[in-house]
Amino acid sequence: MNSAFNITHPTTSEIPILISVPHCGTFFPPELKDQYKPQLIQAPDDTDWFVDRLYDFAPALGITMITANYSRWVIDLNRDPQSKPLYSDGRVITGLCPTTNFLGEPIYKDERKEISSIEIENRVNQYYETYHQQIERELARLHQKFGKVLLWDCHSIRQFVPSIHSEKFPDLILGDADGASASSELIATAIDSFQNSGYSFSHNHPFKGGYITRHYGNPDVNRHAIQLEMSKINYMDEPELHYDADKAQKIKLILAETFTKLTQSLTS
Repeated sequence: MNSAFNITHPTTSEIPILISVPHCGTFFPPELKDQYKPQLIQAPDDTDWFVDRLYDFAPALGITMITANYSRWVIDLNRDPQSKPLYSDGRVITGLCPTTNFLGEPIYKDERKEISSIEIENRVNQYYETYHQQIERELARLHQKFGKVLLWDCHSIRQFVPSIHSEKFPDLILGDADGASASSELIATAIDSFQNSGYSFSHNHPFKGGYITRHYGNPDVNRHAIQLEMSKINYMDEPELHYDADKAQKIKLILAETFTKLTQSLTS
């Protein structure tokens, strides 16, 4: 794997929406791969499994997609590059370069507690900055073309992760940094779509958007960013191991309808 990301271009007339999928990657660089526990990296937990596949309808709507290739265990593209914590409520937060999974289990053979600053800098330079530079390029291009742009950051999570939240997660969790990362009109459009979708829904709780949403969202200059966190059970089988095409098709329809409504808001 030579690139930190893939770009999928629209297959029809372009619209001012960019989709980012930072946690779908499963690759490990050859120089790092042998440092991890082999039984864990065969199917790295904490991956946003199949989210890139779930959104594969987007280019036909005119949406550009950027998807990550490397595992978030190499470097988490949705964390602050200076490792500033996203939340301060006591939940488990894996770091920029994690040493454990969400359950607190060590992922390296030597069960290290931290990654050296030199190693973190190397990973930032090789993988993190590359992804974020591409996001910035695409946002700048779309903003110049349309005068406004929406970055939609896509995530999924197991329905139940007790180290983060004591209860099962809602089906859909919309995050907009407490209203700071997108216009009230776009937020209201997304909320209305999801609240009437038949899926359980929450707004800014327990997730309000990660680094990508908070960093790139600046509605004052018509750069908007919204995160959607989704319970994996919505598009995977009951053990949350395999893609379920029938479930996925139902949620794809809701997502496509939402993007159509958001496009109307962006272009009106």
